[in-house]
Amino acid sequence: MGRWLKVLLVFLGAAAVGFAFYETLRPKPTSVDLATVENGPLTVTIDEEGMVEFREIYAISAPFPAKIERSSLHVGDTVIANRTQVATLRPSDPTFIDARSESELRAAIDAANAAVALAEADLNHAQADLRQSESELNRVETLRKTGTLSAKALELAATDVDRQRAQLRGAEAQLAIRQSELASARARLLQPGDPLDASNSCHCVPLFSPSDGVVLSVPLESETVVPTGTPLAEIGDPTRLEVVVDLLSADAVAVREGADASITGWGGPDLQARIRRIEPTAFTKVSALGIEEQRVNVRLDIVSPLDGKKRPGHRYRVVARIVLWHGEDVRRLPLGALFRMGNQWSVYAVEDGRAVLTEVTIGHRDTAAAELIDGLKPDAKIILFPSDTVGDGVAVTPRQSGS
Repeated sequence: MGRWLKVLLVFLGAAAVGFAFYETLRPKPTSVDLATVENGPLTVTIDEEGMVEFREIYAISAPFPAKIERSSLHVGDTVIANRTQVATLRPSDPTFIDARSESELRAAIDAANAAVALAEADLNHAQADLRQSESELNRVETLRKTGTLSAKALELAATDVDRQRAQLRGAEAQLAIRQSELASARARLLQPGDPLDASNSCHCVPLFSPSDGVVLSVPLESETVVPTGTPLAEIGDPTRLEVVVDLLSADAVAVREGADASITGWGGPDLQARIRRIEPTAFTKVSALGIEEQRVNVRLDIVSPLDGKKRPGHRYRVVARIVLWHGEDVRRLPLGALFRMGNQWSVYAVEDGRAVLTEVTIGHRDTAAAELIDGLKPDAKIILFPSDTVGDGVAVTPRQSGS
């Protein structure tokens, strides 16, 4: 009896050692993450950064060379059409005169003074001649009444008076010309800061806002002299916004006018938008990697109601998600389960605890899932992100949460 007990104990010990070796050497199932093929909505979008812009911006510029007064506007101020004054323009000061030009101008003033004196002398001479002619006409009229002189003598005296009056008007006009020439010569001698005559008072020209809105920029705030066309202010309406997105030309072909989009990444809630225009001309843009790309501007209108206090501003960065295709009840599987085997998309399905290499046919894709057209049964289990330890027929086990 004792001998059989020893044999039994030896046998049990050998069996335990053999089982331990078996457990140590046999392959263990690979832990994997699993997902299920399920039905749900699928939206295919093009995601691209864009910029919010005011749809209509008014650039106010100087209509003529002038001196503008210091602006009272600041960026962000609210303006009212035809009421808010944007800028005030007035004639600029005269330029400095060098010494030689000043001497020439002073000589011109002396000549103008002499011309005025000569014109005044001619005017006095004309006035004296007119007085003499009028006296002679009075005497002729008196003698004509007595019959001493003929009618012809009266006509000659009257004609002489008319001639002298015309000469007087000419002398007066000549004097006015010489006086204007003198004033012009004196005006050319004005230096910056010299006071102007009261008769030559300054007439300032105010510029008013052409539209309701807010001030976007004031390039010139201080008083300065500007040439024609100098920008003075930019005004835009914050209630009329659009989003400009530059897409690759290959992506722009896939979108259409009227397509829906969502605007995100601006710091507020998502906004619904709609494509208004796809510009027909592309432009070249160098990417961050130094690659030249052909880009197309796509303009979107924001259709969501905007909160008056919280809304994107001019040139805010946003992310536009333009919808290319949408399905409500689509068989889909995660993109993380897909990989390429030659020219075919494949996944590892799980059947009876083993990985089964399965070819699949997919359709539309978004950033997280793909449309499953053929290859898997409904509610099939598939492996997410299969590692190199997973192969066809390999035993697998679901990975525990937190492991």
